[in-house]
Amino acid sequence: MSPTSPVSTVLITGCSSGFGLETARFFLDKGWRVVATMRSPREDLLPRSEALRVLPLDVTDAESIRQCLGDAGPIDALVNNAGVGLLAPLEAVDMANARALYETNVLGTIAMTQAVLPQFRERRAGVVVNVTSSVTLKSLPLLSVYTGSKAAVNAFTESLALELAPFDVRARLVLPGRSPSTSFGDNARKLMSPDVPEAYVAFRDQVFAAVRDASTPVTYAQDVAEAVWRAVTDPQAPMRIPAGADAVALASV
Repeated sequence: MSPTSPVSTVLITGCSSGFGLETARFFLDKGWRVVATMRSPREDLLPRSEALRVLPLDVTDAESIRQCLGDAGPIDALVNNAGVGLLAPLEAVDMANARALYETNVLGTIAMTQAVLPQFRERRAGVVVNVTSSVTLKSLPLLSVYTGSKAAVNAFTESLALELAPFDVRARLVLPGRSPSTSFGDNARKLMSPDVPEAYVAFRDQVFAAVRDASTPVTYAQDVAEAVWRAVTDPQAPMRIPAGADAVALASV
């Protein structure tokens, strides 16, 4: 797959904001055809282009996946970016919310990947890029369930890469750090469960203060887009690609 090929097509999940939206813009700028997927499609979020298709997709729904891939047609790369977060001490996590998070972050990634593999295997070409998180490099408090889901995707992807290698199909990971727009720094209180045990309140406030520290490095959406581009277009790219200054620093420790 040529990095400059104008006929290559990438399908990206979770394009309504943040990393997915910026990655879709980045690939369009590079001359690729882009299938940008969202639960509730909004074409106004991306520039008008004959190379762009915006399609509805719920990665937790088998029929939605089937319909989306049927409408998309053949693709050369799949970027599994869709995901949800959960910020809470484990004691305060509702198990229904934990299951819903794993349904999207883990099983949704697996389902999307499984659905595209036949076409990649038959063509003996294709790339799967799974976007996880730098919290799998160094854990943070109040994110145990979320971190577990991303660590699961890391392990899944590394095993998958080995079984796809005989078919010349690649699987890679992009690990973003803390984003000023999508992290739990600025939005922590909105994401935090209201049912936090009193014993955790003081600790929670300490964590919030730490992540709001403007002096610490962060990850920008452009960093993630560039890392995904490398994962897709560079056959020599490493298995895990950190994205953002903070993620790069953690990966080097």
